[in-house]
Amino acid sequence: MVMSTLLLFLLGLILITKGADWFIESAVSISTKSGLPKIIIGATIVSFATTAPEFTVSAIAAYIGHTDLTIGNAVGSAICNIGLALGLVITIKAIPMEDGAFLHKGAIMLFSGLTLIALTLDGNLTSIDGLILLAIFVGFLYYNYRLQSAIFNGSEKKREKLSLKEMKSEIFYFILGSACVVIGSRVLVDTGTEIAYWLGIPEMIIGLTLVALGTSLPELITAVSATLKGHQDLSIGNILGANTMDIAMILGFSSQIRTLPILDQSISYDFPVMILIMLMLVIFGITRKRLDRWEGGVILITYFAYLAGLFIFYN
Repeated sequence: MVMSTLLLFLLGLILITKGADWFIESAVSISTKSGLPKIIIGATIVSFATTAPEFTVSAIAAYIGHTDLTIGNAVGSAICNIGLALGLVITIKAIPMEDGAFLHKGAIMLFSGLTLIALTLDGNLTSIDGLILLAIFVGFLYYNYRLQSAIFNGSEKKREKLSLKEMKSEIFYFILGSACVVIGSRVLVDTGTEIAYWLGIPEMIIGLTLVALGTSLPELITAVSATLKGHQDLSIGNILGANTMDIAMILGFSSQIRTLPILDQSISYDFPVMILIMLMLVIFGITRKRLDRWEGGVILITYFAYLAGLFIFYN
């Protein structure tokens, strides 16, 4: 029983790692051949693929009544995406912020987080609250659509772009890689949660740590792979897009399934840390038009300090 669970856990890691490699390469290729800038691809297509595990886990958890897991997974993933994934990536290699879209996407991400806090001050995230979050998500998609249209109507319009039929191989590997990431993440979460229960860890902490880490592995692997391959702008676009989706899309949709009670821990600890780490990323990115390695270290340390606080004060 224990051995089979551990083997499945390892299988999940392998699926995620290989899958992320496939769809990173295909996403960059689609970006180049279609004429889309990589930050647009990262903020939309790749983000949809990498947030699929969070969406599935949170929706299922809400449906079967594990609402602490729903909130913990979505918020924990948003924190993990920046604190661990992007913190690690920036520590490995400094990232220049030459695209003005970073500030706009960062502002949307922050707005979604602050809206979540405002909506849950009464201790619940209702279906009406969720509709407001979903409206932010629709606005995020519309912003990306307008940005894409502006690019195509400008100098990029004259650039020759391949049709979808001419990108069959890239699309196949993107879908295959995405499927491996989603399946691997699900296997990892199921087996990891079982291991955590053996250790007697509370459901909220499981959601904020192990499940959040498991469902954020696509973002983590994607960000590291993209950076090592020299596509740092894809990493940034993916994280900003994924975080907006974690909060606005996932919690907005999950609250349509059932009202989500919000624990005092979330209001007093998890949500403030989420906003803090988002602010750190945005401020670091706009001060000198770059994210330096020491700033990545600060973000990474903040994340681990948050985890330590969870186990010290709330376990």
